[in-house]
Amino acid sequence: MSETTRSEVEALRHRVQELEIQLHQARKMASLGELLSTTTHEFNNVLMTIVNYAKLGMRQQDPASREKAFSKILSAGQRASKITSSILGMARNRGDSFEPTDLASLIDDALVLLEREMNKYRVAIDRQLADVPEALACGNQIQQVLLNLLINARQAMPDGGTLVIRLSYDTAADMIDLMIRDTGCGIPADKLPRIFDAYYSTKDGPDESGKGGTGLGLSACREIIEAYRGRIRVDSAVGKGTAFTIKLPVAKKKAAANVPPPTLGIPTDARGPQGRV
Repeated sequence: MSETTRSEVEALRHRVQELEIQLHQARKMASLGELLSTTTHEFNNVLMTIVNYAKLGMRQQDPASREKAFSKILSAGQRASKITSSILGMARNRGDSFEPTDLASLIDDALVLLEREMNKYRVAIDRQLADVPEALACGNQIQQVLLNLLINARQAMPDGGTLVIRLSYDTAADMIDLMIRDTGCGIPADKLPRIFDAYYSTKDGPDESGKGGTGLGLSACREIIEAYRGRIRVDSAVGKGTAFTIKLPVAKKKAAANVPPPTLGIPTDARGPQGRV
């Protein structure tokens, strides 16, 4: 290989690394935008409830009506507190290192943010959360995966249905299994092999909630899970629904909290000045 050719190859490799970094930054921003959109919508609903019942209480003179208005305001305030707690929980998981992670808590936080949306579309939540060990993972990235899969499952059931979230411990493999199963439309067999491909999407566009598909979601999910030496698989049948199963390694008692984060396919020398992508 000539010196000129070697230089050209090196320049192309460096350009590919730059593009990979930009792609991962775009994924992070897309995930943050989705979270902000969901959170803002939830808070707006809570505030509207508080404002409307406050006005109603001010107009009513009889004690029973005012008591009902105060009760609704209290309930909405408590929901706002739950949303805030969930957001703070997610903020505490913004680190980029492998740490023992309580998956049940991450599931609870995600469902708090999506509770009203699930109710609006008549999606019943069936929690089957066994007492399992902590997983060795980055809570921030696992939350991205959870929100993506939960929103996808809701969108697969436009006429309502049941969303099963199951957490169990595979003792033989020493892995934690997280399954998210919907009773929606399912994925055609000819499309199933491609759903983890970058930029491929089975969605036609945003639904009435404003959420659509870019094709980045499931591709990013698989990349994140595999970076933890985990696995993700999908089973689906048209008209019956889809199930995603994630397997994550168990956090050992002496696992270091400062283990470097997964590079998600980006070489170490191509990462940012703080070691982040």
